[in-house]
Amino acid sequence: MNTDNAKRNAAREAVKFVKNGMIVGLGTGSTSKIAIDMIGQKLSQDFQIIGMPTSLETERQAKSLGIKLIEIDQADCIDIAIDGADEVAPDLSLIKGLGGALLREKKVEKKAKQLIIIVDEGKIVEKLGRGFLPIEININEHEETCSKIKNLGCNAELRIESSGEPFLTDNKNYIYHCLFENGIEDPHNLDKSLLSIEGVKDTGLFLNMANKIIIGNNNGFTILE
Repeated sequence: MNTDNAKRNAAREAVKFVKNGMIVGLGTGSTSKIAIDMIGQKLSQDFQIIGMPTSLETERQAKSLGIKLIEIDQADCIDIAIDGADEVAPDLSLIKGLGGALLREKKVEKKAKQLIIIVDEGKIVEKLGRGFLPIEININEHEETCSKIKNLGCNAELRIESSGEPFLTDNKNYIYHCLFENGIEDPHNLDKSLLSIEGVKDTGLFLNMANKIIIGNNNGFTILE
């Protein structure tokens, strides 16, 4: 499978749901970047949207395309959000945030009347937890927070930049990558347990949020909803 073609096919279909005048949550990552470029290409006197970016990287991209933007706290409800995902389970539950923007992504996408997820076929899993679950953590006493996370049955490692320094999110937090040896048996219970740990800002579990998954492939796309 050519993942670039697959991502492009998924993004092209998702952008069809964006209508003139909408407030649109703009996701972060390689697939979202394609969709945002496509939205930028559609801009005209008869087609304008307002974007709510999920990261500083996305904000820079949208501005360069001439998309009008608002901050997260400037609207309680938005029409639609389009974003990628790291893993998609059959019940539309997701793992997101390996790009490092999970806290802002979740804040924006919880406001959306419709959350459309665009992925290639390689992101579809039978059970969440095939790969890493990212967790955004307050820098203060992060090692103690990590110990409590490990008690839930996973290995957890601090995300490190190529420079050797810890990766810092847009919100000035750290990210821990957590791996559950046999996958995540109960995502809802795990999410609740993680959020109860002092120092955990948010998790990469996006549950009961997605309305539509557009799965790109070489020849087109399929939709899960």
